[in-house]
Amino acid sequence: MDDLTVNRTGSDEFALLSENAAEAGLTWTGRPKVSRHTVAGSSGHQLSALVWGDGDPDLVLVHGGAQNAHTWDSVALALDRPLVAIDLPGHGHSDWRPDGDYAPGRNAEALAAAIEQLAPTARVVVGMSLGGLSTIRLAAARPDLVARLALIDVTPGVTGVKAQAIAAFVNGPESFASFEEILERTVAHNPTRSVASLRRGILHNAREREDGRWVWRYHRFAPPSDGDGRPRSGDYGSLWDDVSAITAPLLLVRGSLSPVVDDADVAELRRRQPAALVEVVDGAGHSVQGDRPVELAALLSSFTTA
Repeated sequence: MDDLTVNRTGSDEFALLSENAAEAGLTWTGRPKVSRHTVAGSSGHQLSALVWGDGDPDLVLVHGGAQNAHTWDSVALALDRPLVAIDLPGHGHSDWRPDGDYAPGRNAEALAAAIEQLAPTARVVVGMSLGGLSTIRLAAARPDLVARLALIDVTPGVTGVKAQAIAAFVNGPESFASFEEILERTVAHNPTRSVASLRRGILHNAREREDGRWVWRYHRFAPPSDGDGRPRSGDYGSLWDDVSAITAPLLLVRGSLSPVVDDADVAELRRRQPAALVEVVDGAGHSVQGDRPVELAALLSSFTTA
């Protein structure tokens, strides 16, 4: 696994946390206890995770596609409780899969292995976007590992049309001539975020190659083909049956500016899980944790202790 790009942040990948705190309006009392851990995942692949705080983790945080565990940094600071943020397979510092299978079912297998090792008694598992779809499968298959489930701006009703803007960004150029070029494109596609927060995100989610060009850390892979038992890209409807099978209390958090979850999705969620809680965060797009981390942390904290 590569180290975080050193020419921008030094060798300490946590050097920017004070910036996260300042932007979120949180009091900075010094660097919190946080470290990177590597654990054995499924199928022999290694998973990387950030472990925050002392004691048994209260929460497990799982990011979306083309993101990494650092997307939760501001939320983790605001929560100020023990937790684990996991890099999905093919993302961040976790191993890439040669077959490019990052569908929810395979991700759930990897998450189960990581949670068993790092947070077997967590009170809440939180999944955003692809991470949310993966934790739906996890909650249905391994209820012993998911006491409560919080979904961040995603349901199995997500489609390619609803996620069109996100896909356009993720499937863009494979490399960039400079850090400034990758930052410019990221800013253009994320109007709800500050430039400073996007700069931090890139430093955690991209790296500079030896030839001086910048590339994303996540594995760019072709979506699974039809007929192989895995959902096609943008087609996750089969996971609605998993939603019905979930026995854990369920929270859905929507971003008010996001098209990814619509009212029909909420209606279907409530039909299958009548007791589900639904919250809308004003001013947030799809990446609620990036747009409104303090508000999201408050919702998760309340859900954790309910």
